[in-house]
Amino acid sequence: MDSSKGLQANFLASLTPNELRRLVYDWELWARPDQLPPDGDWISWLVLGGRGAGKTRTGAEWVKALVQGRPPFASQPYGRIALIGETLQDARDVMVEGVSGLLAVHDKQDRPNWQPSRRRLEWPNGAVAQIFSAEDPESLRGPQFGAAWGDELAKWRHAEATWDMLQFGLRLGQKPRQIVTTTPKPTPLLKRLMADPTSAISHAPTRANLANLAPGFLDTIVRRYEGSRLGRQELDGELIEDRADALWKRDQLDRLRVDDPPATLSRIVVAIDPPATSGKSADACGLVVAGLDGDGLCFILRDSTLNSASPTAWANKAIALYHRFEADCVVAEVNQGGEMVTTILGNIDASVPVRSVRATRGKYLRAEPVSALYEQGRVRHVGNMAELEDEMCDFGLDGLTSGKSPDRLDAMVWAVTHLCLADRSQPKVRAI
Repeated sequence: MDSSKGLQANFLASLTPNELRRLVYDWELWARPDQLPPDGDWISWLVLGGRGAGKTRTGAEWVKALVQGRPPFASQPYGRIALIGETLQDARDVMVEGVSGLLAVHDKQDRPNWQPSRRRLEWPNGAVAQIFSAEDPESLRGPQFGAAWGDELAKWRHAEATWDMLQFGLRLGQKPRQIVTTTPKPTPLLKRLMADPTSAISHAPTRANLANLAPGFLDTIVRRYEGSRLGRQELDGELIEDRADALWKRDQLDRLRVDDPPATLSRIVVAIDPPATSGKSADACGLVVAGLDGDGLCFILRDSTLNSASPTAWANKAIALYHRFEADCVVAEVNQGGEMVTTILGNIDASVPVRSVRATRGKYLRAEPVSALYEQGRVRHVGNMAELEDEMCDFGLDGLTSGKSPDRLDAMVWAVTHLCLADRSQPKVRAI
């Protein structure tokens, strides 16, 4: 036994049963920083996180601390609390009786009395919590509270009406507050709350809580969905939105996703969208590998875009991708660098064929025909390419909402255009 384990064992052995119990139920000792109340004079605390990230435990421990009046959660006990779930069954099964619910986070001597028929919890100190359903906003008309916990708000059926009724009832005590624990979705209510200056926001992905999840969860779930729209929403807890005028939609890209490319592809290209300059403030160098099968389906094989890369760095990367994928050629846009692009590539490996392309139309007009191929189901993404897909789903008539250059998208457009929309030389077949 090493010294640290020995010290730990001796320390635990020195504690009384009462001290051990307090240690187990001391939330501030075990909580992550994102699971503790933020500083500031907030009214709504939005706890956004992926599946299994510990959101329910955060909500239950917050309510427990309010009832006890324990600093820094509260300066005095709260007497009446509302618990709102998507349905009454969800409120009962998750918020009250769940493995991280209110009954589980209390030790026996402090545990509230759960009265299912009355849909309420009563603590030894007289505090009461009632459960409500977002399916019945009118049930919140009349009761009043000093605090509230709303779970999975992004799934509430009557979100606006339920939230409004709750706000009218949140009027007891000196400092009414509420916590919302949810996997985020771009609902109007959640977006409005996130923009509200009286809201505080904490965030945690599923990975933050892996120590408390089943050992195989990482391999079976995270590995499969990580990086996809569903994975970023349900595992990373990100708020994923589609731009209304974007040429691509996330659900479309998810439908076109495959785990592996075909065993043989007739053509493969590496496309480069080089920046005009290098350095920290320069645009990224778009680097995308794509292939074409015998049925005319295009596969985006890799997004290897580089940020703040020197010409030598991105050229070396392009050449490495060419050899790694046994590509036919490197397709390079030369609007920015002219002959410099082909010269740098040639100096590194003169055997690599380079096809120069020059943009004569705007980015949106160049991207439209490629977008049409996606709509026809003729392009597939191999695996998850979150950063490329972010650009695609945020690219409209006026470019990206950030105003930045869509370098990944540009490289992808050049690759697909060369493979599917331009004259091609005689194909060759190779295995991937």
